Amino acid sequence: MRGWALLRLGLALPFLLSLQGGRIRAHQGHSVPIDLGLAPVDPPPLLFHGTAERNVETILREGLRNGSRHRVHLSPDVPTATRVGARRGSPRVLEVDAAAMAAAGHVFLRSDHGVWLVDAVPPAYLRLTP
Repeated sequence: MRGWALLRLGLALPFLLSLQGGRIRAHQGHSVPIDLGLAPVDPPPLLFHGTAERNVETILREGLRNGSRHRVHLSPDVPTATRVGARRGSPRVLEVDAAAMAAAGHVFLRSDHGVWLVDAVPPAYLRLTP
């Protein structure tokens, strides 16, 4: 992350500030084409994805795709995934078998503020939490 600084105000901010040129960018890059400078990391056995109830059936059938973002965003724990899912309606949390995905060759990255990133999550690696 050379050249970028995390602004610390006691808040979880979704962006970084450039130390050279006054630029701002999202931690995960979102839809802006940028090299995030993140190296592959072995994930924990389980990761989580929070979504709205209305999306669950489609996700379980088709898996998680990146859509307009660079990668699929995953959370390290259920409380975080629940907060993410609540932003768009009644939250549901999907468990991701990250260990099995990594063993099958899927590459995981982790942003500077703990969001896990992967190109996609096929449906075989997803389970709806109770």
